[in-house]
Amino acid sequence: MNFQVRGLGLDKMKLDSPQSCLDQEEVEEAEEAEDQQLLEPEAWRTYVERRNALREFLASDLSPHLLKRHHARVQLLRKCSYYIEVLPKHLALGDQNPLVLPSAMFQLIDPWKFQRMKKVGTAQTKIQLLLLGDLLEQLDRGRAVLDALLESPDPRPFLAGWALVEQRLTDLSATMDSFLAIMVPGRLHIKHRLVSDIGATKIPHIRLMLSTKTPVMFDRKESVAHQDWASLRWFVTLQPAAPEQFELRFKLLEPRTQQECTHCGVIPVAACAFDVRNLLPSRSYRFTIKRAESYTLVYEPWRDSLTLHTKPGPQSAG
Repeated sequence: MNFQVRGLGLDKMKLDSPQSCLDQEEVEEAEEAEDQQLLEPEAWRTYVERRNALREFLASDLSPHLLKRHHARVQLLRKCSYYIEVLPKHLALGDQNPLVLPSAMFQLIDPWKFQRMKKVGTAQTKIQLLLLGDLLEQLDRGRAVLDALLESPDPRPFLAGWALVEQRLTDLSATMDSFLAIMVPGRLHIKHRLVSDIGATKIPHIRLMLSTKTPVMFDRKESVAHQDWASLRWFVTLQPAAPEQFELRFKLLEPRTQQECTHCGVIPVAACAFDVRNLLPSRSYRFTIKRAESYTLVYEPWRDSLTLHTKPGPQSAG
């Protein structure tokens, strides 16, 4: 019996694939032989070594997979919430000073000076996020330039411009180091004392750090709208050690009467689920979720929102 596979050309591929692979290898060998004729043997060896070194750099230090991960990380950081964390500087072993507790230190900190530091924290966070985006663009562009250089058919410009390539590799390594250093929110620089003098009481030195909390996001599979109510679920990617307070907002889209314009609200929730009642049937609602306001919050550039459409009521269905 003779079986034939028609339509996909699989029978032809089976016969031609080994030969086509050989043909491709022969073409590459021929091209490499032509390139080798352009250079002296010593220069050719140098070219191969340098090209391999560049390929290794692009495959490890600046690989597409690594850059993709960094892009995802920056996107996440742009959605995070940023807070000031008040910490004592390192104390001597055995020092039981009760003023080192964060709650006690907040009572000592001048509120007006702390508000100023929150503005500094907001500015520092915005600058860090902008810098991360700019440095990542530099890494993307640098890889594209080096990729194009590897694909150049003539080895002579590659060798002639190697000093420039080495400088570019050094610059890209420094850019990556800066990117990784900025990715972690760091210490806030304090120009003035945050704690006013309180007599003879021993005042601990205070450190201010920027800390992040991962974004709060709706569970789009579990959040559903019914006829006159909506069941909403949300989550935090990294679960905090202590329970958190949230703020759920809802708003009727495209209100048709003056009374419907007031069909909105803000609901404090101490869980990751809530059912919003007394909604209108066959209407669209926008829901927004965020953490409840905190005294230490300095920057929250993003909050998740979800639009759901309630089901028709008996009259609409009829």
